[in-house]
Amino acid sequence: MVLFSIATTTPQEIEWITRGVGAFFPEAWSRFRDGVPEEERDGSLVEAYHRLLMHPDPAIHGKAARDWCDWEMAIVAVHPGHKPHPRYHDPAFRLGFARLVTHYWRHAAWLEDGALLRNADRLSGIRGVLIHGRLDIGGPLVTPWRLHQNWPGSELVIISEAGHDARDPGMTETIVAATDRFA
Repeated sequence: MVLFSIATTTPQEIEWITRGVGAFFPEAWSRFRDGVPEEERDGSLVEAYHRLLMHPDPAIHGKAARDWCDWEMAIVAVHPGHKPHPRYHDPAFRLGFARLVTHYWRHAAWLEDGALLRNADRLSGIRGVLIHGRLDIGGPLVTPWRLHQNWPGSELVIISEAGHDARDPGMTETIVAATDRFA
């Protein structure tokens, strides 16, 4: 297996990406939070966005999808001049992406907290390369590091100049090299 920009969907990770990382991007986080009704801003932003994204009115779910994806784009932009992936310009992509993410996150991927790390030893014997950018602010390096510690025989590759985006410096080449090793 080759995994990159790793997250395990724990409640702590979801809280970090929807609130905590806002300390690094206060303007973008404020816009993200303000995308939900005022009475819902202190609760689960994932639940609030999911409700808006599932609304039958295209104006409502379309705005929610744009707000969600604007937040996603803001937290991966760790290099000056970073250009969002062109797929984010497509309203259908934005809606599908935001609905999928909030659907999994609101259920914590249907996993008991910490289950992936606790059971990672079951992957022993399965070759795995975990590739992660040191500058991934939305998904801190501690997550793949913990997975590596619990997955016997896995390899953790840290890309010093990369964040979460596969287009960041060194990321694509490392992913391709890792997959080529399994050919």
